[in-house]
Amino acid sequence: MLDTLIIGGGAAGLSCALVLGSGLSKPFAKDKTIAIITHQKASHLQNAMLNNALGLTPGTLGKDILTEGKKQLAQLYPDVRQIEKEKVIEISRQAEGFMVTTNKNSHTAKHIVVAVGYTNLMKIKGLEKHMEPHPRAAARKERIWLRNDNHLIEKGLYVAGTLAGWRSQFSIAAGSGAQVATDILTLWNEGKHTKVHDKV
Repeated sequence: MLDTLIIGGGAAGLSCALVLGSGLSKPFAKDKTIAIITHQKASHLQNAMLNNALGLTPGTLGKDILTEGKKQLAQLYPDVRQIEKEKVIEISRQAEGFMVTTNKNSHTAKHIVVAVGYTNLMKIKGLEKHMEPHPRAAARKERIWLRNDNHLIEKGLYVAGTLAGWRSQFSIAAGSGAQVATDILTLWNEGKHTKVHDKV
């Protein structure tokens, strides 16, 4: 059983994976296992150009961030397992943790982070009861969110990015994923507020 499984390889999902991966070197995380299902086909970054994101060269293409983000994760934190070419069909609670069923496999994890897009085409069985119209999107666009309290849907089940109710902005989605990662690191660290900084 994984400790944490992230669903979605966009801005929120990859940011969450990078921050969690950076925490694996800490004593409190030495036995933790993390995986990310890097499904990116529906990511809004596929057709994005980023001019207003701090630290990115103006004109950076979102599709390149998706590709480079997976490479960055593999190079810096190879212990975070990347699951390619799988799409999640269902999430179900088990006696301990969750079962995630994909089109090709099934995975169990104590914690799940759902970080997929916020379109009403998102049809992961088991999440229907948490779906509501998105509070920060035009009603005509029929966007959705998963009802949550500071990213937590219910014990062990988190949501990040636009699906958490945030606006569709790269920096916001990435920050949301990082926030969820620090919440999980804090949980691993017995409730002591935790973040991971690299220093020169």
